[in-house]
Amino acid sequence: MPQKRTRSPLKDAPLRYPGQSLDNEIDDVAWDVLNPIMYAVCFIAWSLMVWIENATKTISNPYIVMVIASVTIIWAAYKYFKAKKKIELLKMARDGERIVGEQLELLREKSYAVFHDIQGDKFNIDHVVISKHGVFVIETKTFSKPIKGDAKVFYNGEKVNVNGWEPDRDPIKQAKANASWLKDILKKSTGNIYPVRGVVIFPGWFIESKSLKSEVWVLNPKALPTFIGNEPECVTQTDVNMIAFHLSRYIRSPLSK
Repeated sequence: MPQKRTRSPLKDAPLRYPGQSLDNEIDDVAWDVLNPIMYAVCFIAWSLMVWIENATKTISNPYIVMVIASVTIIWAAYKYFKAKKKIELLKMARDGERIVGEQLELLREKSYAVFHDIQGDKFNIDHVVISKHGVFVIETKTFSKPIKGDAKVFYNGEKVNVNGWEPDRDPIKQAKANASWLKDILKKSTGNIYPVRGVVIFPGWFIESKSLKSEVWVLNPKALPTFIGNEPECVTQTDVNMIAFHLSRYIRSPLSK
C-alpha cells in the first residue's frame, strides 16, 4: 500500500455545536426509513414489469408480485410516518437547544466559558457554562405548548410538572446526574473539586417555582444570566480558564466520541 503524501493540517477536532447529537439522531432516523422506501420502489418496478409480461402472455404471475409489493409499500409507509413524527420532535428539541445556545453565547462577553453538546457514556450534556460563580450544567427541554389556555411549568424543588403532567424522564434527576458526572470528570482532570450546579431550561414556557434555593434550578433561558450573576463568586478567573481548558481537551479527545 502506498504511503500517504499529505496529511490534515488540523491538530484538533472541532468543538461541538448546540444540538449536534440531535442532528445525528435525525440523520439516523432518516437513513432508517430510506431502506423500506427503496424496497417499495423496487417492488413497484418489479410489479409493473410482471404486469407488462402478463399482458404479453409470458408465464410470470403478476398477483404474487403485486401482493409482495403491497406489503412492502405498507411497511414503507408505516416506517415513513413513524419516522416523520419522530423527526419533527427531534427537530423541535434541536432548535430549542440552538436557541438556548445562542443566548448562552452572549455570556462570553462576561468572560464566561460556554460549551455545547458534551458527550458522556450513552448520554450528552446540552450546555455547560463556566464562570467565577461556578460551573453550570444545562439541560434543555423543548415541549410543545397548547394553542389556547395556560402554558406553565411548575417546580416544587423536587419534581417538575409541565401543564399538568410529569415528563417521562425526570429532568431534575437527569440534571443532578449530569452535574455529578461533570464534577467527577473535572476532579479527575484537574485534581480539584469545583461547584457544579444542574439547570433545566424550558424555552418559551412560564416557570412557576416554589423553591428558588433548590439544588437544581428550573428556569426560562432569559432568567439564567441573572441567576448566575446573583450567585457569590467561588472560583477565580484563572480557575475558569483552567476548567475550560481541561473540558475542551476532554471534548476533543477520543474518549468523548
